[in-house]
Amino acid sequence: MFARVDHIGVAGDDLDGALALYGDTFGMAVAHREVVEEQGVEAVLLDVGENHVELLRPLSPDTAVGRFLAARGPGLHHVAYQVGDVEAALRRLRELGVGPEEIAHALAGQDHDGESAAAAELLRRRFPGSIEGDRERDRALRLLVRRGYGLELAHDAIRAHAG
Repeated sequence: MFARVDHIGVAGDDLDGALALYGDTFGMAVAHREVVEEQGVEAVLLDVGENHVELLRPLSPDTAVGRFLAARGPGLHHVAYQVGDVEAALRRLRELGVGPEEIAHALAGQDHDGESAAAAELLRRRFPGSIEGDRERDRALRLLVRRGYGLELAHDAIRAHAG
């Protein structure tokens, strides 16, 4: 099912310290650095052969990575695997009884735009009008999470559909 490890995500509060360790000490080159507002992180992607290490720093304590750090401290956040067909992998993982959060972590970094588009299309089909009220928002969230979408992507899709 998995073609290879795509990247390993490492969470921490001190991005400069992590860059010194991974870049200067371990010799990993920075491939990309960006602030991802919608996920509430600053992320640095480092090359390790054909794979990557992704360093993550939360922009605030109330983000997924911020909550992770508060609960578990700095360290391994996720391992993302590359797959040939995201939809087929999602279906197979659901058939195997893998939970939505585990699926989201396993497929993190896989064609986020494609996943967002698929979630948006599902919401358009199931909620042809706008999503109004807490009850309808909860129904939409449960629908997306049951389908294997991560909570952040689900919340983003619902906000986009409502707006």
